Amino acid sequence: MIADFKEVLVNVDPELPQFGELLTLQVNLGNRCNQSCVHCHVRAGPNGEKMMPRAVMEKIVGFLESHKGLCVDVTGGCPELNPDFRFFVEGVSALVSRLMVRTNLTVLFEPGLGWVPRWYERHRVVLVASLPCYTERNVDRQRGRSVFERSIAVLKILNELGYGRNEGLELNLVYNPGGDFLPGPQDRLEADYKRELDTKYGIRFNKLFTITNVPIGRFRESLEASGRLTQYLKLLVENFNPAAAENLMCRSLISVDYRGLVYNCDFNQALDLPIVDSKSEAVTIKQLDDVLSEGLEIITGGHCFCCTAGAGSSCTGSLVK
Repeated sequence: MIADFKEVLVNVDPELPQFGELLTLQVNLGNRCNQSCVHCHVRAGPNGEKMMPRAVMEKIVGFLESHKGLCVDVTGGCPELNPDFRFFVEGVSALVSRLMVRTNLTVLFEPGLGWVPRWYERHRVVLVASLPCYTERNVDRQRGRSVFERSIAVLKILNELGYGRNEGLELNLVYNPGGDFLPGPQDRLEADYKRELDTKYGIRFNKLFTITNVPIGRFRESLEASGRLTQYLKLLVENFNPAAAENLMCRSLISVDYRGLVYNCDFNQALDLPIVDSKSEAVTIKQLDDVLSEGLEIITGGHCFCCTAGAGSSCTGSLVK
């Protein structure tokens, strides 16, 4: 039986299960994607239909107008595949201190998206790009045939625009393990990535984020099919790191789904575990101020151990050195 994550947190510090200060609003624009990765926790793919409409986007812009200076982290699926992607990013860009977009790179070759790289460059958007390895074999095994080749081509385009090379044009890559094991040390992997990508392809980037695979969605299904789910959950629990627990992203981040419902993180969103009010009703972005002012307890589960295992894991990489 898996330990109760909240109890484990309380034993470290009774304040850890409580939300702190809102610093980042993560917005999931939908689950449509041009890839169908085996580790995807939101089960994104070309047929994704959970797409955020413009009406919800307008509510998020309204929230940001009264909370200027937050970091906004735009994700998906492929956020660029939302038909109103441009409307949203243009609406929030002047309201935030930092605008991040998570891209799988290859989506930028999709029809009608040729304008996106230069728009990113003009608006100094921070790019967080998925590249789960620096070798073609490992990337294509996770993400599909020719994904590595096309990803390299997009990275070259971004480098030519100044990303990863010029100050103010930040390009970060994301590594996730190719199986049911923890990431290696982030600084060492970053050095390996930079050496291999620069030497072989002339590609440069700023930082590497290592993210532990979460045992939900397609990754959980693959673990169940191979009979390795219990073993993986045990690995996460046994590698619980109190130092990582003190830096959990859910203490300063709120995630918003395509309907405008809010969550403690994108993983809770994938599991349909929204933040609820005193009546146990799901909270929307319109009501977020009310629940924040009342004090917010973080909703947790066994999947949360992925964020505290080893060096920890978050949407911006490891949590401890």
